[in-house]
Amino acid sequence: MSELLGGFATVLQPEYLLYAAIGVTLGTFVGVLPGIGPALTIALLLPVTFSLDDPIGTFIMFAGIYYGAMYGGSTTSILLNTPGESASVATAIEGYQMARRGRAKAALATAAIGSFVAGTISTLLLSLFAQPVAKLATTFRAADYFALALLAMVAVTALVGRSLVRGMLSLIFGLFLGVIGIDGLTGQARFTFGTMELLEGIDVVVVIVGLFAIGETLYIASRMHSLPEHVTPIDTGSSKTWLSKDDWRRSWGPWLRGTAVGFPFGALPSGGADVPTFLSYTYEKHRSKNRAQFGKGAIEGVAGPEAANNAAFSGVLVPLLTLGIPTSATAAVMLAAFQIFNLQPGPQLFDRSPELVWALIASLYVGNVLLLALNLPLIRVWVKVLQIPRPILYAGILVFATLGVYAATGSVNQVFIAYVIGVIGFGMRHFDFPIAPVILGLILGPMMELQFRRALLVSNGDLTVFVSRPLTAILLALVVVALVVPYLPRIVARLRGRPAETKRLTFAEDD
Repeated sequence: MSELLGGFATVLQPEYLLYAAIGVTLGTFVGVLPGIGPALTIALLLPVTFSLDDPIGTFIMFAGIYYGAMYGGSTTSILLNTPGESASVATAIEGYQMARRGRAKAALATAAIGSFVAGTISTLLLSLFAQPVAKLATTFRAADYFALALLAMVAVTALVGRSLVRGMLSLIFGLFLGVIGIDGLTGQARFTFGTMELLEGIDVVVVIVGLFAIGETLYIASRMHSLPEHVTPIDTGSSKTWLSKDDWRRSWGPWLRGTAVGFPFGALPSGGADVPTFLSYTYEKHRSKNRAQFGKGAIEGVAGPEAANNAAFSGVLVPLLTLGIPTSATAAVMLAAFQIFNLQPGPQLFDRSPELVWALIASLYVGNVLLLALNLPLIRVWVKVLQIPRPILYAGILVFATLGVYAATGSVNQVFIAYVIGVIGFGMRHFDFPIAPVILGLILGPMMELQFRRALLVSNGDLTVFVSRPLTAILLALVVVALVVPYLPRIVARLRGRPAETKRLTFAEDD
């Protein structure tokens, strides 16, 4: 508690309040815009962090962007039936129908208040569980870290996307990028092809900006002809009042249940926010006494998914801060930001940089309040953001990405590498290859290889070191489970002697 209070003392300084305000404003902005998510925004800002001396302010801003994007996606989901984020798809199902019935204000209010409630409760859970998990992680050995990194990569690859083969190919591509350069143990050059530029490897920032900023922009630009030129949002001015007593009564339960679903799923590899939002929507639909209203504007269908959406973010921070394991693409980009400041998230982060950790956690409480103040009064302002011409918006992203890579590396060759990776990223998006496994392979691959080789050195090359400890064996068993889970419907159907109703159980990375 004393450390958390110290974090509040840091965040409430005017300088850090400004960082928090910038973060939540940018986050809401990108959440409103379809196709631009928090991962892309943080990727664009990564080069800027090279000129910042204060990691605390940087991560307060990044957390605000992540949180704000979760909030902002609900606005366009409700008023336009156009989710800014894939995690807001479930909100759009009932929210847009409420808006069409003249209840836009009620839908926006239950989304904003539900996000505030879920965010506050999940941040409290993060405050309670983060340090105990970090202390538990201090007992991990090299074999345990290898198994944990392998589980994170395989789980995300198996459960994200629509094809295990495509996911594995994306992961292999990321692992290949991660081993380029000089081997840390032997000093041998690997996959440099005689090029001096590649001796230090490919910078994580270059890859992330190339895949997210350049690749995503090229992909969206290629689809502009199929997007409507003008979209008219539903006017909130003609809407009825905010939440009534009946709305409050029907919303508080879904808020709490959505929080209970979202937080643990965020902490799981590949859990993210997409899965708990649909689980929450499905559960509320089946248990509601007003089931007939679902599909026509049931407020429970907005309250539950939005709570699950925002609770998932605090869950994502648990493995990121305590184990150094990202469970989503945005968390992987944040992990790269830690590395820019020569910080390694994990159990020792709480001992080496407690001011940073607790200031980041405290900023989530402050950011919740700022976002509630931003969303309800400024709804019309955020809707006007959609009037920005898309060619100008995406051309600006490309220019900013180019300048950012050059400013971070000082090399024109690195800019070319970023654009080559961006073109590859565009092809991956076009052919439905998931992006998240590439980032995880790039960041976790070198760490997994290092821990694997350390474990073998300690055991004198004895491979049984990976099954001699119960924790390592359990983690490796979960790797097998992660590979099997997507095919469970097919396996069960064959055991019952009838054809499977679904080809493969997947959790899509994007809508």
